[in-house]
Amino acid sequence: MKIGTVLRELHDDERELIRSLLLTAERHRDAHEIHHLALDLATWSRRHLREVADVADGYGVRLDPDPGDSPRRTDRLREKGGALFGRPPDPGMLLLNDLREICGRASAVSLDWELVAQAAQAMTDERLLGLARRCHPDTLRQLRWANTELKETSPQVLTS
Repeated sequence: MKIGTVLRELHDDERELIRSLLLTAERHRDAHEIHHLALDLATWSRRHLREVADVADGYGVRLDPDPGDSPRRTDRLREKGGALFGRPPDPGMLLLNDLREICGRASAVSLDWELVAQAAQAMTDERLLGLARRCHPDTLRQLRWANTELKETSPQVLTS
């Protein structure tokens, strides 16, 4: 069965979403609402990751339940390097880019959950279907949050 491949992709996409959320939280510490919500949303994806790893064992796929979720060193170095060479990122544009990244990552995770749910229905696997039904709504909320923040922030950032 190819469900193992989809579970592995879902796991990888959730891991990348966690990293994007944590990097956004780290970069925008002064924007308290962004910072705290991004941390909370990353917690949801950490839970998803653990649950996916648990279910994947039943399909012969070994996935790490630990997200290894610290923002990548290269992301931090690139940011610091730009500042050293006189190109500090514009905070507003950086936030828009981070939110766009989260939207893209959350969209990929949402599609993965759709595939998992469809496969679970076809296989009549109630455990897998229950997992998709529990986790997919969280992902949709993550996507809506990032999209709403983009809509609220972009007019001010882009016209100033």
